[in-house]
Amino acid sequence: MNSSARIVETRVKIVPVELREANAFVAEHHRHHKPVQGHRFSLGLVNGDGELIGVCTVGRPVSRMAGKGVLEVTRLCTDGTPYACSKLYGAAARVGKDLGYTRIQTFILAEEPGTSLRAAGWQDEGLTEGGQWIYSRKCELCRHTLPKGKRSHARFCNERCKNTATLRRRRGKGDTLSPFSPRRTDQPIGPKRRWAKSL
Repeated sequence: MNSSARIVETRVKIVPVELREANAFVAEHHRHHKPVQGHRFSLGLVNGDGELIGVCTVGRPVSRMAGKGVLEVTRLCTDGTPYACSKLYGAAARVGKDLGYTRIQTFILAEEPGTSLRAAGWQDEGLTEGGQWIYSRKCELCRHTLPKGKRSHARFCNERCKNTATLRRRRGKGDTLSPFSPRRTDQPIGPKRRWAKSL
């Protein structure tokens, strides 16, 4: 550990924070993600003056295929203090282990190097495709619900509501979007890298 890291180590500490406080920090400081809806727990990092300089929110995995015993760091951001990110990642893993979880993971943008994650002992598990993971099953135009197993929202719905005045108006304006709303509006949907750590 170099001298700068030792100084940070002695001047900052991990504290529990409420989701409301964590989300307020995310809204102010995060470059590309919005606040989250819920969490299992959230942690903060404060400096020697008691000022909040970083937060992370930890919740259940967004993907339903992740399995039981898995946590996901859904948001992590700091004010730029050196080594703050790695301290928060490390603390999230320790708390998760104490709570009985067996794995913790997170996703970062494909172009981000993951330096803080590597420093905290996490492993790069490779690139994921990203994209919209689910859509609302309720059509905004005709209010029909998409049956399970139907993947082509526009094809199914347009057969039912293609003659509605609302759809004709939207098409007249050049709107080619599906009438079903994407649910991932809180973060970028491009490719991401998954990092994880066994607990």
